[in-house]
Amino acid sequence: MKSLAAGAGAALILALLVTLSVTGAPGEPAAPKDLGIKSEDRNPWTNLKLNNGKDSFQFAVVSDNTGGRRPGIFPKAVSKLNLLQPEFVVSVGDLIDGYSEDPGQWALEWSEFETHIGRLEMPFFLCPGNHDLANVPMRDEWKRKFGRTYYEFRYKDVLFLIVNSEDPPVYTDKTMPYRISEEQQKWAADVLASNADVRWTFVFLHKPTWSYPGVDHEKCGWAGIETALAGRKYTVFAGHKHNYAKFVRKGMEYYMLATTGGGSRLRGMQDGEFDHFTWITLRGDKPVIANIMLDGVEGDAIRMLPDPESQPKAAAK
Repeated sequence: MKSLAAGAGAALILALLVTLSVTGAPGEPAAPKDLGIKSEDRNPWTNLKLNNGKDSFQFAVVSDNTGGRRPGIFPKAVSKLNLLQPEFVVSVGDLIDGYSEDPGQWALEWSEFETHIGRLEMPFFLCPGNHDLANVPMRDEWKRKFGRTYYEFRYKDVLFLIVNSEDPPVYTDKTMPYRISEEQQKWAADVLASNADVRWTFVFLHKPTWSYPGVDHEKCGWAGIETALAGRKYTVFAGHKHNYAKFVRKGMEYYMLATTGGGSRLRGMQDGEFDHFTWITLRGDKPVIANIMLDGVEGDAIRMLPDPESQPKAAAK
């Protein structure tokens, strides 16, 4: 009888511990089922609501690698991204030096760039810049290698729109610092209309179209994109000017990124000149945006010391 009572008591205690590990202490939100932790009346933590919602994710954006490229910076960014492990990386263009009609030169430059992004441990989504599509032959080479010059994808009810600001790549009208074709505008409008249910939209393009004063955005094509974006929550990222700035336009946030290896005087944050990548966390229905300086991310081997136990012992005097 005593052993039966003891067994019943042990079972009751075990059931209580399991209940507490799932439901938490009185007044505390329930712990996630995969969090094995014993909760009591008083606990050495603030709460058990982990910051890992099923709809949350993180990705990174890299900016200009070329346009006065400084060798070694972009490969450094690749190493830093592998340390931080975003789910994927998106670019805003100027991936190679370009501005040549020599196919041999393109081949060398694309080979070098693809070697770098081949080291990434996550997907890399390309966006074309003026250095990548400097002329019609370069555009044709892009299409041969990568296919589309603009495209979209959807992930966890978030829409990603990669826009080509060099469409077509050659235009002689000096009043047009960028160009988005009517065909591309129609594509964007159709994609946005068919994805009206997303919780957020991100737009990536190379040139910060909105930053050119006095430009006819209707003629250049950006007005068509913004018209299609109206009424939804979105964020825009661009590069090109190698100078960081945040704009609030039409109630939304527009970012002109600095460099990830492109030409820069590196005068610092006050002048918007630094090497970085942008880190975006989607949490709930709004992104959290941070800029990570390349010099601010280091691996775990900043300083290493030998194990004292593995060292020869000093001879006794």
